[in-house]
Parts: sequence; C-alpha cells; structure tokens
Amino acid sequence: MTAAATHKAQVLAEALPYIKRFYDKTIVIKYGGNAMTDENLKRGFARDVVLLKLVGINPVIVHGGGPQIGELLKRVGKQSEFIQGMRVTDRETMDIVEMVLGGSVNKEIVTMINHAGGRAVGLTGQDGHFIKARQLKMPSDANKDELLDIGFVGEVTHIDPEVVALLDTRDFIPVIAPIGVGDDGESYNINADVVASKLAQTLKAEKLILLTNTAGVLNQAGEVVTGLKTHDVERMIADGTISGGMLPKVNYALQAVNNGVKAAHIIDGRVECALLLEILTAEGVGTLIESD
Repeated sequence: MTAAATHKAQVLAEALPYIKRFYDKTIVIKYGGNAMTDENLKRGFARDVVLLKLVGINPVIVHGGGPQIGELLKRVGKQSEFIQGMRVTDRETMDIVEMVLGGSVNKEIVTMINHAGGRAVGLTGQDGHFIKARQLKMPSDANKDELLDIGFVGEVTHIDPEVVALLDTRDFIPVIAPIGVGDDGESYNINADVVASKLAQTLKAEKLILLTNTAGVLNQAGEVVTGLKTHDVERMIADGTISGGMLPKVNYALQAVNNGVKAAHIIDGRVECALLLEILTAEGVGTLIESD
C-alpha cells in the first residue's frame, strides 16, 4: 500500500468523529466571495456540499451575487450606488436583482451541485412567501435621527421553516436566493449574511458558516483567532480590533449564537475544501465563535 493511500485512509478515519457528531444536523452556509467566482473553487464547493449531504449532514445554502448584479447593471448602463455598504435598489435595479439572484446565479449553483451528484432545489424567499420582509431604512451618517430611503432593500421579519425542512427530509439540498417578500407583495433585496443568520436561528441549526475572502477574524497582531466565546468577540469589537467590513459579519454570527445556533464560523472561502476542513477536521480554516 502506498503512503498516499495510507494518508487518505487516515484522513477519512479522522473525519469519522465529526461525521457522527454532526449526523442529521443542519448547517446553514452563506456562499459568496471568491468561492463563488473562481471556477476551481466553485466546483470544489459543489463537491464538498454533496459529500456533506451523503454522510448525513444537512447543508442549506444561502448565496449572494453582488458582483454579478454589479456587472449586469454596468452592461445596461446603470451605475451601482451604495450607502453604508447597502446597494441602493430602485425598481429597475430590483428587477435586475431578481433576474440575477433568483435566476442565473441560483440556477448555476443548483446545476453545479446536481452535476456533482447532489439533488439541489433553488428557492427565493418569494417561494411560498417563506421569507417575509419589510423595507429597511438606513440611519444617516450625518444625522442618526434621519432615516434614508434606499429603495427595495429589506430586513427579515419572519422566516417559515417548513419549506426548507421538507426539502431536508427528502434529501434535497436547498439553495436560497436572499429575496424576501412584503405583506404588500413587494420584493426586497436582503443582505445574504442577514438571511443566512436568520435562517440558521429559525432552523435551530447546528452551525452557521460564512464564507469570506479573508482568513477569518484577526487579532491586533494580524493573526487568525478561533475558539472565541461571545464575550471575547464583544471585547474585540469594543477595543476596535474587529472593525470595518468584518464587523457586520461578526455581528450576524453573534446574533446566531446568541439565539440558539451552536456555533458560527467565519472561514476563508479562497481555500480549497474549506467547508470540509472546517467541519470535519480539528484544525479548521477560519474563526469559530460559540456562546459563553
């Protein structure tokens, strides 16, 4: 027997305790960043999701699509505009958001997973009205009492878990575009991290995993830190260690673990097999956050 074959067998054996621990558990995965645009990483992500499903874990995918939306807007001659990181979404932009998120991007992910041997089903929050939303108003930087209207951008008011739970019981892999629907039937563009966090809470998921383009949460020395409790994270926010673009993701992770999700992970989606390394090995490839 070759050394390479022996090593592969050892890797499988080391994964067994994690497979047993997470068997029949739900893991919500926010899919975005480089993992969503690099062809090798895309194929690897699909393969890893299928493997997780085949060993008895229930992955639920929530995907973004900001770069793809921006590219299509550019092609139709429309300039993207952001306020505090949120895309200003007028009626025309919302039509493109629905076309990209609910159409091309969602279908591509479903096709990739199915090609890798899985059984994926694409959804938006409009399907069965399972993600209810209302318009999000943003506080002005200049005047916190002033609320800015940024169009058809939403915040989650309610998620009905029945559709996703039913798909799980039939061995399907849900792939969800973050579009919600209001009481008036209007569609709303919702941040994918927000939907993933809220969905993980609603499903009482074992884990929330946020794929990013960074190595994880960094300390003041620039080193990745993991095994954090909520009080550790709150301290790092208070002293400015966690700031900028990482701050919203960390807050969504905190919301999840403070509301029943066992653990949240912020991991490097640029690493091949990142999902498997984080879920099925002791080392991982990012930052683990758990409640106190």
